Amino acid sequence: MKYYNNILETIGNTPLVRINKMCKSIDALVLAKIETTNPGNSVKDRMALQMIDDAEADGSLQPGGTIIEGTSGNTGMGLALVAIMRGYKLICVLSDKQSKEKMDILRAVGAEVYVCPTNVAPDDPRSYYSVSKRLASETPNSWYVNQYDNPSNAKAHYLSTGPEIWEQTEGKITHFVVGVGTGGTISGVGKYLKEKNPNIKMWGIDTYGSVFKKYHETGIFDENEIYPYITEGIGEDILPKNVDFSVIDRFEKVTDKDAAVYQRRLAKEEGIFVGNSAGSAIKGLLQMGEELTKDDVVVVLFHDHGSRYVGKMFNDDWMRDRGFLDEDILTAGDLVAKHGDSPLLTVFAEELVSHAIDRMRQYSISQIPVMKDGKFVGSLDDHKVYQSLVDDPELKDKSISNIMSAAFPVVKENATVEQISKLVNKDTSAVLVELNNGNHHIITPHDLISAIC
Repeated sequence: MKYYNNILETIGNTPLVRINKMCKSIDALVLAKIETTNPGNSVKDRMALQMIDDAEADGSLQPGGTIIEGTSGNTGMGLALVAIMRGYKLICVLSDKQSKEKMDILRAVGAEVYVCPTNVAPDDPRSYYSVSKRLASETPNSWYVNQYDNPSNAKAHYLSTGPEIWEQTEGKITHFVVGVGTGGTISGVGKYLKEKNPNIKMWGIDTYGSVFKKYHETGIFDENEIYPYITEGIGEDILPKNVDFSVIDRFEKVTDKDAAVYQRRLAKEEGIFVGNSAGSAIKGLLQMGEELTKDDVVVVLFHDHGSRYVGKMFNDDWMRDRGFLDEDILTAGDLVAKHGDSPLLTVFAEELVSHAIDRMRQYSISQIPVMKDGKFVGSLDDHKVYQSLVDDPELKDKSISNIMSAAFPVVKENATVEQISKLVNKDTSAVLVELNNGNHHIITPHDLISAIC
């Protein structure tokens, strides 16, 4: 009989799969290292096991202890598998930009999950770095993993991922491409492969809002490079000790939109259902494709499984809301299609100005039509309301008819985007669309920008 003694023995030995349709423009042979076949469905299983093995060996992790880690989700899953098999408790701290699926999966395997805000500095006490460290200091018999600086992270890939790639390509690999977050994968694989052949190129994929690319090229840690981004699993606003810049030959940045679009393309064109960083990796490779020749063998690593992004990148509404879904928007009807089931929010001319302000605040809207006797008789714009109240604060207790502007123009459903754009100006902040069913919807400058871009 052939079987494994436990789930941890199935980690590693992941397949290489040729990328066909999406890499037709590249002369090289492009192979994907599909890490989703690990039991936790990600590359992070490798280093989770290695880090716990080493912590047990040096006494950092004691029997019955609690493992604590800040994670984007995948490392947490790998740690959970080992914790289950070896009798440890697990606390995972995530940022709120991570998918709900990742949080639910961690809870499903017994982890206690804390969620922290994304848009704070690393040293802010609310950040997931700070919360992880605080929990570790407060929890008896605990071990803080610290995958960013833990050398066992890169060690795992030096001992397993690198040798696998070398053997699977029979030493013919010329380029390795991977998204860089903690830096363990590219650093461990890079160290191993360059020991075998120093001419092998290590290409790291970065995202806009991360510091890696500029730091690698200039040695400058530029805080102006840091801003919130959507892409999961790669990029950082810190410099993890696991990022060995000496083995990385170059970085390439990929936008949030391209990461999401190419992640979806991998599923539809290659049948490879993988995560957000895989979209970044394949797009980054294509951006650098002109540098490759027919003699090159490229291995691009796909970190994790697409099931963790079903509610985000694989959801059309989520993509559409962020302007990531390329659609042909030609008419007013197209612009308001996503509002189809939502009634138009309005106020009545006899209502108090304070009521209108409350409604605009409640629904996070900047423009609202004013009605009287079933007709559109005026409009409110948050900027004009603000100016009116600055001049006369008492207006908030008067009727809307005292401060409303002219009614928004009304166009038919077949009006073109170009026609609508001509109606929106400094005096007119929105347009109403009369649909064929008699209902009305509003088009704002935000809608027009989304259509144009």
